[in-house]
Amino acid sequence: MLRQAAVRRYDNGMAEGDGRRPERVAEMVLRELSQLLVRDLKDPRLRGVTLTRVKMSDDLRHGRVFFSHLEGHAHAAESVKGFRSASGFIRRQIGRALQLRYTPELDFEFDPGIENAARVNALLQANRPKGGE
Repeated sequence: MLRQAAVRRYDNGMAEGDGRRPERVAEMVLRELSQLLVRDLKDPRLRGVTLTRVKMSDDLRHGRVFFSHLEGHAHAAESVKGFRSASGFIRRQIGRALQLRYTPELDFEFDPGIENAARVNALLQANRPKGGE
């Protein structure tokens, strides 16, 4: 009975402290992947790519990397192909840098958020009164 109580306390402590772990690992993956993009990845399909965020699964085995492109949605498919071709190298480097038990499998997805924000900003600027009000 005493052993079960100790196990229960340990499990509860892990559940409380583990809530932000996927977010922390996502930040580390984003930072490391950003450095790889600047320093090591020379694929021309990845030029003009900006990483926006990473979302990790709770078990830290899968991650989704969101990116934007300077030339918009038109070059997103080519950028995804570039990331896929370099995925083995990326995964190996992230595994070495972060030293996690399992190196996460990464999926890459275009993030239209910045593009949408620029479009909304342009619409707001166009509808702004030109007077001094």
